[in-house]
Order: sequence, then structure tokens, then C-alpha cells
Amino acid sequence: MVCFVNSFQTFTSADPTESACGRGKRMGVVVASGQVRTRQHVNPLSEHMQKPVELEQEWPKGKFESLERAFHVDIGVAKGRFLFSMAETYAEKNFLGLEIRKPLVDQANDWRDDKNLRNLDFLFCNANVSLDEVLSRLPPGSLDTVSVQFPDPWFKKRHKKRRVLQPELVEVIAKHLKPSGELYVCSDVLEVAEQMHEVASANPFFVDSSPNGWIGENPFNVLTERGKACINHQRYVHGKLYTRA
Repeated sequence: MVCFVNSFQTFTSADPTESACGRGKRMGVVVASGQVRTRQHVNPLSEHMQKPVELEQEWPKGKFESLERAFHVDIGVAKGRFLFSMAETYAEKNFLGLEIRKPLVDQANDWRDDKNLRNLDFLFCNANVSLDEVLSRLPPGSLDTVSVQFPDPWFKKRHKKRRVLQPELVEVIAKHLKPSGELYVCSDVLEVAEQMHEVASANPFFVDSSPNGWIGENPFNVLTERGKACINHQRYVHGKLYTRA
């Protein structure tokens, strides 16, 4: 049995007792009325999401035109539209998007190939499991900026441990980010923004650039889809920019 996501994406199961549709659901897609759409939320603590990222042996070679450029990494990139705009606007930099929903990664890389962008790549992985492995592959000192924008809020108290910005993740970012590099986090949910600020500011390697308040404007001059929606609906975005000491 095969579940078709679209004409290019299929899901087959390595477990003979599990249906392909069942595997598709585990990988972050939902089958409904013959159509498959991506789940909005994927539990990063589920067993199958603990598998380390599978990188090509020579990655990132062959994916980027030049590895001498500075890198921007966006964690939780969704469909990748933010990074497409960034890659076109700042052609002098490399951009890497990490996403936990594989269908979105496959689609983003197809779009990347269609646009022939050689400073952009997307990886399917759980950042809380594989970020260190991914960043270790980048040239030393090349990680210039990292962004975590509008992450899944996981409102229920018992689910808060699923939120992406955990102390261990911040430690990994601090380990690889070059001195004077920047970490930007934001959310339109104040509780989530406060939790991210609490975690990031607790790391001694990060200095808050706006200790007296939130940054309301995106420092990259490029908005995510959620950022555009917040402007349209007049929702305040609570942002923080940290500098690597």
C-alpha cells in the first residue's frame, strides 16, 4: 500500500506490520479524503524523532556554490519561504533551513532546485537531536547568524518540554556561533517569547542587545509568513537579538 502525498512524494513502510499511511502520519502528514496535508505540529520527543540526521558523506560540499561564505541557519523553517527571500536578498551569504516535517523539506528543496539557488539548502531533522552534528559539518567560524522564529508554542503544561529552544540547544548554538555572531528569536505568543528569553539569557555566552524590552521589528528586513500575518492582524511580535560574546 502506498499513500501519495503528491506526484513526487510517497511513503512506504520498512515495518511490514505498519501501513504506509501509518508511517506517513508518523512523518508528519495527515491523510484525509484522499488528500495528504502536513501536520501543523510534530512531537519532537516521539521515539521516531530521536533518530540522528542522515547527511550525505560530503555534505555540505556540492550543496553550496561556495563554503567560504558566512552561514545563516533558520531552525523550524516550515515551507522555507523566509529563507528563499533571504537567499535572493543576501546572495553573498549561505542559508540553511532545518525542519522536522520531511514533506516540507522535500518540497523546499524542489523549489530551490527550480530556482537554481546555490546558496540555500534544507535538511530534515530534529534540531534538538542533530543540530550539533549539522553545525559541526560547516566550516569553522562560518556560522554568522541563527534564527528561531514563531516556534510551535505547545501551550499545555505537560507539553512545554517539547518547545524547541531548550538550554541544550542554546549551548550547541553558542558552541558553533562565531564571536559577535547573532541569535534571533521571536514569537507572537508572549509566554513562548518569555520562555525563549529565559533560556537564551541564562547562557553566559549570549548578550541581550535589548535588555530593556522586546524587538518589535525583524532585524533581517525579511519577514516570515507568520510575521506578515502578524502585521496584517496587528499582532505584536516579541523578539530578542543576542550577540555571541
